[in-house]
Amino acid sequence: MLIELIPLFLFAVICLFLMLGYPVAFTLSGVALIFAGFGIIGGIFDASLLKSFPSRLYGIINNNTLIAVPLFIFMGNVLEKTKLAEDLLSNMAKACGRFPGGLGLSVVFVGTLLAASTGIVGATVVTMGLMSLPLLLKRGYSPSIATGTICATGTLGQIIPPSIVLVLLGDVLSSAYQQAQLNLGVFNPKTISVGDLFVAAIIPGLLLVALYMLYLIFTAFFRPSIIAPVLPINNEEKLPFKDIFFSLAPVLTLILLVLGSILIGAATPTQAAGVGALGACLLALGKKQLSIKALREIARSTTEITAMIFMILIGASLFSLVFRGFGGEELVHHFFTQLPGGVFTAILLVMLVIFLLGFILDFIEIIFVVIPIVGPVLLMMGVDPIWLGIMIAINLQTSFLTPPFGFSLFYLRGVAPDSIKTGEIYRGVIPFIILQVLLLCILAYWPQVVTWLPELLHPSK
Repeated sequence: MLIELIPLFLFAVICLFLMLGYPVAFTLSGVALIFAGFGIIGGIFDASLLKSFPSRLYGIINNNTLIAVPLFIFMGNVLEKTKLAEDLLSNMAKACGRFPGGLGLSVVFVGTLLAASTGIVGATVVTMGLMSLPLLLKRGYSPSIATGTICATGTLGQIIPPSIVLVLLGDVLSSAYQQAQLNLGVFNPKTISVGDLFVAAIIPGLLLVALYMLYLIFTAFFRPSIIAPVLPINNEEKLPFKDIFFSLAPVLTLILLVLGSILIGAATPTQAAGVGALGACLLALGKKQLSIKALREIARSTTEITAMIFMILIGASLFSLVFRGFGGEELVHHFFTQLPGGVFTAILLVMLVIFLLGFILDFIEIIFVVIPIVGPVLLMMGVDPIWLGIMIAINLQTSFLTPPFGFSLFYLRGVAPDSIKTGEIYRGVIPFIILQVLLLCILAYWPQVVTWLPELLHPSK
């Protein structure tokens, strides 16, 4: 009986070491190799399985989809470090700040554009915190509503394409879907792509933005003491419409080029990422904000983030190989099929586990460690892969906000002034967490919200 539970021990030990602060990539690979070594000595692990690891590494290197990762990161870093986002927020604040709740709405709007052009949560939260938090506090917003709006808006990069989360999740789910079909005896398996997830995420992402804005409007009317501006805006701060248009046009054009090329089938996500990276550079050059020094910082930051992601991917690949070698996949499949309530209970349990793991693990770790374990099992039970991917992405986004360990809260705490208490940040995000859970319930009850647009654009799938 204990031998059958070795995969669970493996998973638990890895979570323990990650909580102790050890590097993710080396923890995944190191613990997996230690377990495999003891398994080989004990005669309960087939050493020949490790011979397939080099071919897995080659598959990672040869994966065209993953080329989109550094390109999207590069695009986001260009927009962040060349002050394009800061100029956009400044102009929108001048245009909307004189209306009750208008400044909060402009923060959500600009955060949505940043999410659709960067996809990096940490960068978005820090950037929005530095730019908008002082302005929100100056205009009379309570610290809780100001910080909650920034934290929630910063996490939109998890679900609104082009999202790094969707790129990585799409690649992992594609492999899991093909594996599930092969396990079911389908030897001409269908595929899903990152582009499918991008298309499917558009409506849920916009719906979440709408929920955020409705909450701010509702609060502005019914609780004006915590959200209404208390300082008048000078005439000098008012902005003509043409200035607003010219500040929005470049970023909107970039987003339309990236997403539009994917939606109409003119480009793959990887090709669209290349267009986005080049377009961001041209925008920065047009504003004369792309210096050699800035480009060096952008390249260094992009390299560091990309190297971190791919090292985790390599470590997770070794972990999943050892996990399966100990019979972990069969253990999970047996457990799910024995649950009362069938598919519904299995999905609910997986969502709960992912939500709780979000307290201690980064989204990259959850995608590379958890999804390869539970993904094939759920897909073998008949769950739609695209719907599952969007549900997981929103769930991961929610975990970024949940006190006390939400990463978005840590990012904002690092740039917020000491006068703002951590408890105020925690209180501020609670309404937005409720809205995200509400969205999950909507998508669970009406899966068509996710699947309608992909089916419309790609009816053969």
